[in-house]
Parts: sequence; C-alpha cells; structure tokens
Amino acid sequence: MTAEELAETSSITLGHYNQHAESFWRGTRDHDVSQNRHALLEHLDGEGPHRILDFGCGPGRDLKAFKDLGQEVIGLEGAERFVELAREYSGCEVWQQDFLHLHLPPTHFDGIFANAALFHVPSQELPRVLKDLAATLKPAGVLFCSNPRGENEEGWASERYGVYYDLERWRALVSAAGFAEIMHYYRPPGLPRARQPWLASLWRKPAP
Repeated sequence: MTAEELAETSSITLGHYNQHAESFWRGTRDHDVSQNRHALLEHLDGEGPHRILDFGCGPGRDLKAFKDLGQEVIGLEGAERFVELAREYSGCEVWQQDFLHLHLPPTHFDGIFANAALFHVPSQELPRVLKDLAATLKPAGVLFCSNPRGENEEGWASERYGVYYDLERWRALVSAAGFAEIMHYYRPPGLPRARQPWLASLWRKPAP
C-alpha cells in the first residue's frame, strides 16, 4: 500500500466509527468479554494493581470494568467520538491516537488489552505496530489480543478495513515481534468451532 492508501484505511474506518458511535455503543456495551479481561489479569505478574493499556478502547466498556477491578487503566482510541464517550463513561484517561501513528511511553505498562482492535491494522504495518506495543510493555509484560478470525483475507468490509488471520499466520506475526505465546482460545466459549468467530491469544514480552 502507498502512504495515501494506508492513511485512507484509518480515515475511512475511523469516520465510520465516529458516524455510528452511539449505535455501536448501544450494541456492544452489554457484550460479555469478562473471559478476555480475566485471561489478561490472570497472567500478569505480581499482586497489582497493574498498569494496563486498553488499546482500541472504543466507548469505554472494558476501561470501566478494569477500573472497577482496581486496576490502573488508560485507554487508547482513534475515533474522536469514542474517546469522548470513553472518558465520560469510565472516568479514565484516554489517549486519542491513530493506530498507525502511535506515541507510547517506553516500558510503561504491565499489560495491553487489544480486544477487537488490531485486525484494523493493515498487514504490512502490523509488524511495526506490534513492536511499538512490545516497546511500551515492561519486561515480562503481557499482550492480550482478540480478533475476528479468517483465512488471512484483507480488505474493506463496507467502511471498515480489516485483516482476518488464521492462528498460524497470527502466531508467526506476533512471534516475529519478539513475543512468546502463553495461550490461545476461541470465542464465544462452549460453542462448536464453526460458531466461534473470535481468536483470542495471550503473549509475553521476554524478560532480559
């Protein structure tokens, strides 16, 4: 992709979320992803509270949940309207940043919660973004990811850009960024694999 095409993947996708922010919030605020939040917390070292980055926090559902669990959580979101909603709903600090232009403090977070977010990053840029996330984690920090799975298709679905990885390709990409796999699972729980469209995985940044 050219620089202009990459910029369009962000601007059009974020424009879609800004335009539909309220309906998106109504449709997702009651989704139960406690399995994902608990998976991240379970694998963080030490007693906590832990410093967590909610990457692609949307309107703030999981920000508030982490805060209510006593964690020190900061949101990061590209869509301006989502940032406003997340700050209002959670009372947390939320950074407005484009996923393709991150400015993150080094070795700052114990964990990153990237729920339904990283699949919007074009595949050619994902290695760089994953390295940015690794750099903002403390040694032995944990990255949680959940993405809609597929057969490595990439492109537009209406006004949203996405990449839909299978487990093997996702493993190769995250491992190449220096992470060690902890575990993976499919969601929603308790259903046949054909009815589990989400691939969740946890990864640890190696300690020196």
